[in-house]
Amino acid sequence: MGIIARQTIKGSIANYIGIVIGFATTFFVLTDCLSPSEIGLTRILVDAAMLFSSLAMLGTSSSIIRFYPYFKDERHRDHGFFGWACLLPMVGYLIFVLLFLLFKQGIINLYEERSPLFVRYFYYLLPLTFFALYTSVFEAGANVLMRIAIPKFVREVGIRLCNLVTYLLYGHGIISFDWFVLLFCSSYALAAIVNFIYLVSLCKISFRLDFKFLTPQLIKQIFSYTLLVTVVALTSNVQLFNSLFLGAQGGLALAGIYTIAFYIANVVSVPARSLMAISGPVISQSIKENNLKDLSQLVKNVSLHQLIAGSFIYFFILINLDALYSVIPHGAEYASGIGVVLILGINNIFGQTCSPINSVLSYSRLYAYSLPLSLLMSATAIILNIKLIPILGINGAATASLGATVIYYTSMLLIVGRKLHIQPFSWHHARLLAIIVLLFGLNVLWSWFITPTIGNVMWDAVIKTILLGAMALMMTYHTNVSKDLNRLIDKYIPLFCKN
Repeated sequence: MGIIARQTIKGSIANYIGIVIGFATTFFVLTDCLSPSEIGLTRILVDAAMLFSSLAMLGTSSSIIRFYPYFKDERHRDHGFFGWACLLPMVGYLIFVLLFLLFKQGIINLYEERSPLFVRYFYYLLPLTFFALYTSVFEAGANVLMRIAIPKFVREVGIRLCNLVTYLLYGHGIISFDWFVLLFCSSYALAAIVNFIYLVSLCKISFRLDFKFLTPQLIKQIFSYTLLVTVVALTSNVQLFNSLFLGAQGGLALAGIYTIAFYIANVVSVPARSLMAISGPVISQSIKENNLKDLSQLVKNVSLHQLIAGSFIYFFILINLDALYSVIPHGAEYASGIGVVLILGINNIFGQTCSPINSVLSYSRLYAYSLPLSLLMSATAIILNIKLIPILGINGAATASLGATVIYYTSMLLIVGRKLHIQPFSWHHARLLAIIVLLFGLNVLWSWFITPTIGNVMWDAVIKTILLGAMALMMTYHTNVSKDLNRLIDKYIPLFCKN
C-alpha cells in the first residue's frame, strides 16, 4: 500500500473519530456544562480567530502546496522553503496585530452592550489567532511532505479531546471560568506546538532562508498568487460572519443557541466532504482532457448523490428534532434554534448539490470568476446579516447564509452553463425531491394520527424513523432515482435476507 493510500486511510479514521467526539461533546457535554452565553463566547472566540488567521495567513497554506515543487531539492534542503513559509505568516500576523490595536475600541464598542463577556476576554484573540495561524501553516507543511495523518489527528481529535476535558473540568466546578477560557485557548497552542514538533521530526526541512534562490519572476508569481488567495480566503468564510454579527447585535446567548443548531444542521454536509474529495480529481482530469460530455454526466451524477445523501439526512433530522432537543441537556433553552436547523439544512443541501459546479469553475479556464463571485457572496452575507438579525434574530443569521449561498451558486450556475454548457440538474433530481415532499407529507399525517397513540417521544421517533426510512428506500429504489444506489441495494439486501 502506497504512502498516499496509507495517509488517506489514517486521515479518514481521524476525521470520523473526530465527528463522533464532536457529536457527543456538542450535544451532551457542552450543553450540560456551559450556559448559552458561555457557548456563544467560545464560538465567537474561535470564529474570530479563524477569520483573523485567514487574513494573517496571506495565502500561505495554499502557497505552500502551490510552490513547494519549485523549491523541492533534498540536496539543498528545499532552499529554506519552510523558513519562508513561517516568515510570511509572521509578517501577516504583525500587520493583523497593528490593525487589531488600531481598531480595538471600535470592536469593543460593538460588543460591550450585548456581549460584555466577550469584551472581558477580548485580548485572548491575539494568542488564539497566532496559534490557529501556525497550526494551519505546519499542517500544510506536513501535507506537502505526504504526512497528513498526524496533523489531521491533532485537528480533528486532539483539539476536541482537550476541549472536552476543559468543559468537564469547568462543568464540575474544578476550575474557574477564567481558567476555563485560558485552557480552551491553550488547546490551540498545544496543537500548533505538536504540529511543529512533528514537522521538525520528519528531518526533511530547513528554516534557513536561501535568498539567492528567489528570482524576481518567482517572487512575482508568489506575490500575485498570495494576493488572490488572501482575498478569496477572506470572502469564503461566510459562515464565520454569522456568530460574530449575532454576538454584536443579539448577544452571546443567541450565538450559543445558534451554535448548537449550526452543529445539528452541519450533519447534513458530512457525506459531501468525502464525495467531493473523491470526485474533485476526476472532474479536474475530465477538464484537462476537454471531455465535456463525460464531465457533464459526472457533474450530474455527483450532484444527484450529494442531494440524495443530504436530503435524506435532513429529512430524518427534521422529523426527530423534538426528540433530539428533548435529550439534549437543557434542551428547552436551545429549542428556539429549530428554525436555524431548518434554514441551514436547506442552505447546506443547496450548496452541496451545486458544489460540483464549483469544482468545474475552479479547475477550468473560468477560474478567474472565483474572486468576484466570492466577493459577491461575502458582501451579500454581510448586508443580510446587518439587515435581518435585528428583525429575525438567529433565524436572520441563518437566512443571511442561505441568501448568500443561493446568490453565489445561482451566479455560478449561469456562468458555467453559458460558457461550458454544463449544469448539475436532471429529472432524477426532480424525482428525488418529489419523494422527499411525499415523505414530509407522510410525517405530517403520522404526527396527526399515530404520534398521539404512542405518547413517548423517543419511541415515536424510533418507530417513525424505521418505517419512513424503509419507505424512503423502497420509493427511491422503485422510481430508479439512482442506478448506482440500486446496484448497491441489489448487492447487499440479499445478504441481509439470507441471514
